[in-house]
Amino acid sequence: MNNPLEFYSKQKEIHQQELSKISKKLLVSSLIRLFIFLVICFTIYYFFGNMNVIVPVIIGGIALFLFLVSRHSNLKDKSDKQKEIIRLNELEIDILKTRNFQELPEGSEFENPTHPYSQDIDLFGRGSFFQYSNRTALYEGTKILAGIFTENSIENIPQKQEAVKELATKAEWRQEFTALAKLVKTETASKTVVKWFKNYKNFVPNYMKWLPGVFSAISVLVIAGYSFDYLKGIHLFLWFLAGILFTGIYLKRINLLSGSVSKIQDTFHQYHFLLGLLEQENFSSEILKKNQALIHSEKKKASAIFKEFSKAIDALDQRNNMLFGIFGNGFLLWDLRQSYKLEKWILAYRQHVKNWFEVIEFTDAYNSLGNFVFNHPDYIFPEIINEKRGISANKLAHPLLDPKKRVANDFTIGDEEFFIITGANMAGKSTFLRTVSLQILMSNIGLPVCAEACKYSPIKLITSMRTSDSLSDDESYFFSELKRLKFIVDEIKTDRYFIILDEILKGTNSSDKAIGSKKFIRKLVNSNSTGIIATHDLSLCEITSELSQVKNHYFDAEIINDELHFDYKFKDGICQNMNASFLLRKMEIVDD
Repeated sequence: MNNPLEFYSKQKEIHQQELSKISKKLLVSSLIRLFIFLVICFTIYYFFGNMNVIVPVIIGGIALFLFLVSRHSNLKDKSDKQKEIIRLNELEIDILKTRNFQELPEGSEFENPTHPYSQDIDLFGRGSFFQYSNRTALYEGTKILAGIFTENSIENIPQKQEAVKELATKAEWRQEFTALAKLVKTETASKTVVKWFKNYKNFVPNYMKWLPGVFSAISVLVIAGYSFDYLKGIHLFLWFLAGILFTGIYLKRINLLSGSVSKIQDTFHQYHFLLGLLEQENFSSEILKKNQALIHSEKKKASAIFKEFSKAIDALDQRNNMLFGIFGNGFLLWDLRQSYKLEKWILAYRQHVKNWFEVIEFTDAYNSLGNFVFNHPDYIFPEIINEKRGISANKLAHPLLDPKKRVANDFTIGDEEFFIITGANMAGKSTFLRTVSLQILMSNIGLPVCAEACKYSPIKLITSMRTSDSLSDDESYFFSELKRLKFIVDEIKTDRYFIILDEILKGTNSSDKAIGSKKFIRKLVNSNSTGIIATHDLSLCEITSELSQVKNHYFDAEIINDELHFDYKFKDGICQNMNASFLLRKMEIVDD
């Protein structure tokens, strides 16, 4: 069994040492660039007026300076990646030691009151299971992860288990992938990029394939001729002016292209690294191999194709350097050369970009699942039973509770059985409902569950635990609850569900509630569904005498030495000890 805390501590130390080495190289790189700049300035000052010396020095100096800038940029990227990996390990260490994950994204934007279960089981929001398990670096990856959590699918669970198990073993690879993905700074959604590619209209003429090369070659000859006094300064200037004017014809459209690609420059720069990681890794699980296959559809590697586009964007971006922009266009037709490369790339690959983005974003989402498995080596993967046998779990507990304090319970429910759970306030009913809900959710998406053993017949989940009134829709609490129950009734007509309900028909009087609740339970049982209903209404337990599929269970509370004690144990039978009166008296809300 792996030791996550030991692994993260060691990784933090390794990458801190690597960061220290890179920081020294960055310092040397900065000093060399400063030295080159000073040499160019000194040459211009010393040979001022001698254009035969100054022009070649400026051009050569700019070329050398650009090379050093590129080298420095590469070192900076490596430094940033090391810092991100260090932060990732520090985060995991903190969560494992303190269970403090409240600063992670909450995922509140994915809450949906009409979803079969997401509103009821603390799936999204502060302190939620999503917040605890999400380690995505890309927003699109976050959306995919939220989609996995809310898919409510029971298909291919063994294949999902296989994929997350494999990713759990690739902890260093996952961290490098996540660190690189976190360096993507663009806020442009991948769907927006794909749409822009699809609708892009070319403007650069086809003869730009060869014209900039010819023009640049002639420029070299003109500069050489001027340097050796074969040509006069006016000839050099007129040739330079011709390049500027010719580029100016297309300046407006070049500016539009440059502005558009600059918004996605960082995405392509980082994505080509991410695609490279995916291409180099060997996967054995069916889901991950299928995902990887989507980037092997071209003769060239997808990472190399992305790198071409990224380099072309970087090259066009040099126009923002005023000195290079002027001389580059005057002598090299630089903007047109790079615009032609970008447009040819867009024309050749825009139909494939969507797939390549999705591969990266899917991997980003699944890395979170692999990270969850790695962080919980004591959790077990449910044994998937294809026959309809229900759920059987030993020492089942809620994954968000402190392992040192949580109380685990054995839980077995057969297919098409219903449990009615009674119990005192705060005795553990609601926590147990959410524990079972998460066990079903985690099992369905291929995660291990917080238990010592588990056998599971896959089934979809549907709940009603947190109905609220809607003032904006002029709805009473009772009507909102009725709508939720109607939603459940409609859903179970077409599919098998595990139904979890907490105190149904709370919005009506006791007598009417008891009658209505019993009728509703009869309807659920007749639908061949399976589920749990928690209630404070002990009269509801009487229905077990007429329906053999329904069984009573409870959570107990005891008053010992005028103090309330809970054991949070799941027991057979009907609760006899309620505590509302005791709590009212204890908190001095009412008199004895």
